[in-house]
Amino acid sequence: MRKIWDIPGGIHPAENKVQSLHNPIASAGIPPQLILPLAQHIGAPASPIVKVGDHVLKGQMIAEAKGFVSAPVHAPTSGVIAAIEARVIPHPSGMSATCIVIDTDGADEWIEHAGAEDYTSLSKLELVDRIRQAGIAGMGGAGFPSAVKLSTRDDKPIATLILNGTECEPYITADDILMRERAAEIIAGAEILRHIIKPTKETLIGVEDNKPEGIAALKKAAEGTGIEIVAFPTKYPSGGEKQLIQILTGKEVPAGGLPADIGVVCQNIGTATAIYRAIQFGEPLISRITTVTGEACGQPQNYEVLLGTPVQYLLNKSQFKQENCIRLIMGGPMMGYTLQDTAVPIVKTSNCVLAPTVAELPPPPPAQACIRCGMCAEACPVSLLPQQMYWFSRAQEHDKLEDHQLFDCIECGACSFACPSNIPLVQYYRASKAEIRQAQQDKIKSDRSKERFEARTARLEQEEAEKDARRAARMEAAKAKAAAAANAPAGDSKTDLIQAAIERSKAKQSQSEAADPAQAAIARAQAKRDGNAEEESAEQKTDRLQKLLASAEKRLAAAKEKLAQAREQENDKAEAFATAVSKTEEKIASIQQELTEHQASLTATKTEATLATDNADPAQAAIARALAKRAGNSADESDADKTTRLQNTVTSTEKRLAAAQQKLALAQEQNDANTAAFATGLEKTQAKLDAAKKELKDHQAAPVAAVSSEYPVQAAIERAKAAREAQANMSDADKTKQNIESLENRIARTREKLDAARADGDDKANILADSLAKLEDKLAAAQQTLS
Repeated sequence: MRKIWDIPGGIHPAENKVQSLHNPIASAGIPPQLILPLAQHIGAPASPIVKVGDHVLKGQMIAEAKGFVSAPVHAPTSGVIAAIEARVIPHPSGMSATCIVIDTDGADEWIEHAGAEDYTSLSKLELVDRIRQAGIAGMGGAGFPSAVKLSTRDDKPIATLILNGTECEPYITADDILMRERAAEIIAGAEILRHIIKPTKETLIGVEDNKPEGIAALKKAAEGTGIEIVAFPTKYPSGGEKQLIQILTGKEVPAGGLPADIGVVCQNIGTATAIYRAIQFGEPLISRITTVTGEACGQPQNYEVLLGTPVQYLLNKSQFKQENCIRLIMGGPMMGYTLQDTAVPIVKTSNCVLAPTVAELPPPPPAQACIRCGMCAEACPVSLLPQQMYWFSRAQEHDKLEDHQLFDCIECGACSFACPSNIPLVQYYRASKAEIRQAQQDKIKSDRSKERFEARTARLEQEEAEKDARRAARMEAAKAKAAAAANAPAGDSKTDLIQAAIERSKAKQSQSEAADPAQAAIARAQAKRDGNAEEESAEQKTDRLQKLLASAEKRLAAAKEKLAQAREQENDKAEAFATAVSKTEEKIASIQQELTEHQASLTATKTEATLATDNADPAQAAIARALAKRAGNSADESDADKTTRLQNTVTSTEKRLAAAQQKLALAQEQNDANTAAFATGLEKTQAKLDAAKKELKDHQAAPVAAVSSEYPVQAAIERAKAAREAQANMSDADKTKQNIESLENRIARTREKLDAARADGDDKANILADSLAKLEDKLAAAQQTLS
């Protein structure tokens, strides 16, 4: 006789198993609709690979595993995907989760599938992968993916393979009926598991001695296989994984450890049957044996149920009388939980639906004060101290709970069953576990936020240091230019300009250090404007003021739009938008006044001829001014003077090009954010130099007479006249078509910029997206006008 070890504690509740064993396993049939949660196992939920409206076949994968600890989901029958949405799932909290809903078609049409002719010819990795792809998870407990359990390490050999046929929970008979009717499949599955695990010592199937028919069937099927069927005395909760290992081997799994740490792998007999079907026939896990029992059911029965079948559908088959039922329970009376909705589906871990009457399972009496009798400690199968854990749970002393090995509690309910004060101890422990896990998650999030904040602070400090370094480099460069200017020959007109630039740079530097950044920026802009004022012509000033006015009007329109939206949405930013509108209006008024005064001064100083020109066509006036300016320049400038001027232009542009190249090199070396702007400036300067060299070359090659008689400006004027005449002769439809073509080109260019910005993660992507949307609106309006 094999030695059997006892476990500490334990209880002997009423079994109530005979009610559902009068009839053999029955097929539950195909319900009109199946609801398949994406999380039917421990680990990451599966990810849908179908969409609403798809037609699927029986056994087709509809959600793939995401991560190592995960399992795919398959269609239990053929039909159409009706929805992928949140539905209520079997859970103690009554929570909802994402589910795939299938409207069945009744055809029950299989996808093409085939098993392995000789599984012994396959490697361990191939067999484990087939089990993983079949979506098999533990069918007797929490639903741990079987492929993960079977992926044992070669450096940790397994001595014992155990199949759990205990089924110690009252009322549940799903494993018992499976042993009675399908013992051969269980043994075949055990053979496959033994081939994968290769236990060095033994393969055992543990069964409580209250299942004599199942034990006899297993022993008959296991003859000649070397698989040992071990019967042991009935005691709850001997079906726990760690408890069964201790009963059969005498070994104890260490706290926080796994059975593999002591050379044991444990699987449920229902899981073994599913593995056999997957390897032998290529069938994924799409159904399971579920017990429907309780005195509120007129016909208790064990059904082979398609996963996703609503509980209400099963109850109807068992002649359920709702008025007699005190509460519906998923699982057994010890570790099960109350169902809030009968629309929840059967999942891979659903071994029982219990519908008891009031007489059968009366509500617990009110909890009373703990009398410190110690019966809970005597009943605990894990040798914990339930009484002390109860006090710590009530006081929310989580540190002390963890010191008392709270997470070793298997939540079997033996302590609550034994408590004479009717204290729901297990509920306290479950709540405390949830609070501790939440606190751990919050701490992880807090630590990550702290890391991100510190990284951001370090990045900002580094950027500030780099800016200071670039600023110092610019100052040194300015000083070097000043020194070079001081050594230049007398009469060099650039010396004073360089010295003035140095003084302005120093002023800006001291101001940026002494004042806040906003004031420094304003001061720099004012200094730049003052420096350019003397060199700005009347026409340039008019153009600048008009551009400023147009820009301010656009900003005002945008601010008014945002203000209207904020007021409509009752946004807190409405006041800020109103202030922005007010300031922008004041700015526009200031610009308009300055523009008016400037135009008035121009009018006062114009000659009579100029006034006559202004009263004519604006285009003709512009042409006349350009011709007059060119004629004046040509008349005053001799051939030698022009050659000298062009040579000076080339020399000056070459110096600016060299300076731009130095700036670009420095920016690239320091990873400056303005590198792109420096590159653009360099390209423009190079283009100006090329044009200046070409003009000088053409001037030197042409005869003197030609220089004074041919004007490149004239060609541009003629082209402008032709374009204007063509525009005037175009119909409204042609103008609209031309506008549409222009908008389409702009949209194409904006799309290219937007794609590039998104690919680079540029912050300008949102601005480009808004611009693209506005251009598309304009295009749509133009197309509508044309039609």
